[in-house]
Amino acid sequence: MEDIKAAEPHIQGEPFYSEDGKSNALISENEGTTADKHDMLRMGKRQETHRNFRHITILGFCMVILSTWEAILSTAVFALGNGGTAGLIWGYLIVMIGFGFVVASLAEMASMAPTSGGQYHWVSEFAPPSCQRFLSYLVGWLGVLGWQTAAATVLYLAGKQIQALIVLHNLSYTPKAWQGTLLIWSVLLICLAFNTFFSNKLPLVEGVIIILYLVGFFAVIIPLWVIGDRMGLTRAASCFVGIKAGAYIAKEVRNAAYIPRAIMWTWLGNGLLRWIMAITFCFCVGDTMSILMTPLGSPHIQVFVNTTGSIAGATALTVLMLVIAIFACVAVMATNSRQLFAFARDNGVSPTLGVPLNSVYITIVFVLLLSLINLGSEVAFMQVVSLGVAAMVTSYLISICCVALKRIRGEPLLASQFNLGRWGLPINIIAIVFLLFIWLFCFFPSASHPTVADMNWASLGYGIVIIFAVVYFVFRGRHVYVGPVEYTRRG
Repeated sequence: MEDIKAAEPHIQGEPFYSEDGKSNALISENEGTTADKHDMLRMGKRQETHRNFRHITILGFCMVILSTWEAILSTAVFALGNGGTAGLIWGYLIVMIGFGFVVASLAEMASMAPTSGGQYHWVSEFAPPSCQRFLSYLVGWLGVLGWQTAAATVLYLAGKQIQALIVLHNLSYTPKAWQGTLLIWSVLLICLAFNTFFSNKLPLVEGVIIILYLVGFFAVIIPLWVIGDRMGLTRAASCFVGIKAGAYIAKEVRNAAYIPRAIMWTWLGNGLLRWIMAITFCFCVGDTMSILMTPLGSPHIQVFVNTTGSIAGATALTVLMLVIAIFACVAVMATNSRQLFAFARDNGVSPTLGVPLNSVYITIVFVLLLSLINLGSEVAFMQVVSLGVAAMVTSYLISICCVALKRIRGEPLLASQFNLGRWGLPINIIAIVFLLFIWLFCFFPSASHPTVADMNWASLGYGIVIIFAVVYFVFRGRHVYVGPVEYTRRG
């Protein structure tokens, strides 16, 4: 109780001091700083992991997990086929600006409650008492769905680039669906290794990769600028929905109060890099239809070939992107396992998922099963992107609505180092309107006048998860799940 009382001034919005009088002093590698320890005490959580991430490495983690300039090239085929170059450039800019309000709202919540639970924890703390448990439980399941499908998506894109490289050096090779699935599994093994045997090296790896990420940006864009002859909303949104991944690693970050700033810098830095890359790519596309129909299966690699006029040059640029993509997969897997572990710890899913290692294994199995869809239909598998975006957007929407409602009612919010102040409610409302707009786009078909095969069946998967979560909550969840708010300690 003495520790809790000592923390009370911080809860009231004043600086938190250690016993020696130093503000936010370092306690240990495991517990982090005095502010970190205070936050864990308030939320009633034990420190179960080492705080290996520092400011620069958590920024690198957030930047690499989005890899927006790399993602704009990998997903260009979808954007070019739905809106062309103009849609790619201006659609992306609209999404970037809109997500700025979303990111600011999420960053504030991450500052109020820096926990690996993320949205389901925030909803539990900020939702009206009458619906706290249900909404938190629902958001927890949506978060699991969103991150599991995100893992499958980034692994698929990495495997696709490997197949394109093979075609680039052997035009007689015809990519097969089963080969693509095996490549997904191969990259998955790398992710497994870095999230188990080498998990303590993850901060170092992400710190190195952020350097490669920035160097790679210029390595790709300079040839396109110098050598080039001339220079859909769901896909654009997919590059931002993971923006708050750093919040899930909060318990492994020394001085977790820095996470909101890392989230904001990630949005601004990655956003600008991607917009520059989008403009550059569109100026170098040339004949859009020939690029879309390339035998390589990856339009950006065909643009590399056309621009550099060299197979070797195109290969070097693609390999650089592939390395970044693989470590983005590693980061997604890390985020995925922490979110799932946190939800399991609060009895949101089976209590047998009691350690992060088991959460990693569950993610591996889920992605393995999901990748089997690729054997039947590549179009169906890519609709997983829409499903994941819809799930994450819904979890963001509910979280921000809860905070906005507290502001409208004049109820006090938790003290935070990242505070939106008087602009909080307008920012929250703009974010809500924007997310509703994006949510609708998640269920649009990928082509006009779609056939049954072209329909976007993400709505079916989304509906099944919602129904399952509601039914499971009624029959079991409400008896075992109380929500993180029950463990918090108030000053």
